[in-house]
Parts: sequence; C-alpha cells; structure tokens
Amino acid sequence: MISYLDHAATTPMRDEALEAMMPYLYSYYGNPSGSHSVSRQARDAIEDARQRISVHLGCDPGEVVFTAGGTESDNLAIMGVAKARSGRVLCSAFEHRGVLAPCGEVGATLINVDHDGLLDIGHLQSLLDREVSLVSVMLVNNEVGTVQPIDEIARLVKASVPQAVLHTDAVQAAAWMDIASVTEEVDMISVSAHKVGGPKGVGALMIRDGTPYTPLLRGGSHERSRRPGTHNVASIVGMAAAFDAAAKEREVERKHIAELRDYFWELLSTIPGIHETAANRSTKAPGVLSAYFDSLDQQDLLMLIDERGVCASGGSACSSGAIQPSHVLIAMGYSAAQARGAVRFSLGHTTTKEEVAYAAEVVGSAVTQLRGN
Repeated sequence: MISYLDHAATTPMRDEALEAMMPYLYSYYGNPSGSHSVSRQARDAIEDARQRISVHLGCDPGEVVFTAGGTESDNLAIMGVAKARSGRVLCSAFEHRGVLAPCGEVGATLINVDHDGLLDIGHLQSLLDREVSLVSVMLVNNEVGTVQPIDEIARLVKASVPQAVLHTDAVQAAAWMDIASVTEEVDMISVSAHKVGGPKGVGALMIRDGTPYTPLLRGGSHERSRRPGTHNVASIVGMAAAFDAAAKEREVERKHIAELRDYFWELLSTIPGIHETAANRSTKAPGVLSAYFDSLDQQDLLMLIDERGVCASGGSACSSGAIQPSHVLIAMGYSAAQARGAVRFSLGHTTTKEEVAYAAEVVGSAVTQLRGN
C-alpha cells in the first residue's frame, strides 16, 4: 500500500485540471502571442484563465502575472520591488526559501516568530519605519501549517509605513483558504498550481496596479512586459481549473482533512517520545501535521517508512535531504536536535482514513525498530 502524506510538496492533479489541459496539449497548439486564428484560441484561453484566477486572488485580471511557479513568483516580487525602490526589506524568519534567498541578497531584516509558529507582531511593529520599502510574510507556513494574521499585518504596515509594499507567499494557503477575503490590503501575492491539484511548473504573481516593480527578465512584452516568455498555455488552463475545483470543494475538504489529521495524531500520539510542533490547531491550516521524535534522525525514519510505502518529508520539499536542521523550527525556538528529528506529514484532497491508519502503524513500527526496543 502507498500512503502519500506529502501533499504540501505537491498534491495529485485534479480530474478537472487534467481534462481542461488536454485540448491545449494537442489540438489548440498555437503560440498565444501570434495574430492568426490558431494563436487567438490559445490567447483567449489564457485570458479566460487570468480572469478566473483573479477572482480567487481578489484582484483585477490585469494584475495577474503568470509565472513558472511559487519560487519564481516570490523572486519576482522581492527582487522586482527591490530594483524599483530603495529601502529596507523585512520578512519573517521562517519564510520559504523562495522568499528567504532573494531577501538575503538584498540584506533583509528578519521578523521574529514565536514558539507557536506565529509572527511576532510586536517585533514587526518595532521594525517599521520610513526606510522600509517591502514587507514579506507568508500566509500559511509550508512546514508547520500555521496561518499568519495577514489582514492584521496589512493594517499595521499600511498605518505605519503607507508607502511600503506588502507581499505574501500564499502558495500553501490556496487549498485551504479564500485568499481574496484576507488579502484586500496586500500588494503582491504568490501562488502555485501544483499545491491545489494543478500541474507543476506554473504559478502566478498578483501585482496590484501602482505597485513599484521592475521586471527581472528581458525579452518580449508578455504579461504587460512584467514577465516575458512564451506562455505555458495548457498548464495555465489547468491551473485555473484546479483553483476553481479547489474553491468549490474547499469547505468539505477542510472539514474532512481536519478530521483525518486529528485521527492521525490520535494514533501517532501513542508513540513514546513524539511531540507535535505548533500544536495549537486553531491557528493552523488542516493539511499539515508536523512532529518531532526524541533521539531520532528524520532521514533514518523517512527512509525506513518509505520502504513500506509511506511518503512524508523532513520539511520543505526544496530542502528535504539537507543536512542542516529546519530553519522554520529553529526560528520557532526548537533545538537543532529537535529539528533534526522532525517530520512533516501533509494531507490533501485524495487522502483517506485507510492511508493515515496505515501510516501511523508503519511509523510506530519504524520508531520501535530504530530505537531497538
């Protein structure tokens, strides 16, 4: 049996996305930048997708910029604003590497987070001054699943530094939240298709009109000259279909996955020496269950459970297998030893009760084996 509990890395494609994509993989093959009828078919599909995705992001269609995924969207946001306007950049200490890396290049100041995985609002407030040009805080943390109060953060930033740009990485949020309802005051939003049941390699960056932004790439005038390059038509169409399907099923899936997560923890909690991180579930999206195991190395445990068909990760997919402990857990105040023993189990729209029951059995057996009990 395969128990796939790594949905935060990527979740299986939804039928609606695959069905929407197929015609644009072989029948409607035109380059959307052309002027003839075949090209217009492709261009019309992109503009339809743009309009649909704009609804989910709470913006005008022209404010949606298609990208190759969440990491590119994050980089375009951070570096695009930094090139357009001088000033200090702030970001939370446990952002995804797609934000932390470009923020590091521009010398960003890190905003503290607490042991529960929430931004330290007081520390943010102390950092806000007229020199700040950009603030980036993710909406849902990709390793522990905590939801940041982005609407409260937006009000604070706009009241303290009206000229500052506020960016949020909402890649992990789209499957679980109505992004548009909590990001009305946010200037830039990054999303990715494969976290909601769309294809890999496509995403979007919302840039509200008037936001200072200098493109990083040079080339054609695609995406209103904000991101040149030939569009991935089929994937863009699939992304729109996935966002639509995820929104339609969101409330049902949230309830179902939250129940499965709680059931999974009920089973896992009988394992000696296991500890849930960011354990306050009222501040978390339902899809992520992060825990650390005393006196165990995550890589040993992950390898052993993988041999029996349980798929999980040591944290972010972009850093799994890394020797360094999770920067997310370190920022939250966990020790290096605790972070090295942490595993992220993430559930999604295809997860079943049988999968989590089997995974709990396998994990318990593997822990016993590794401890030599």
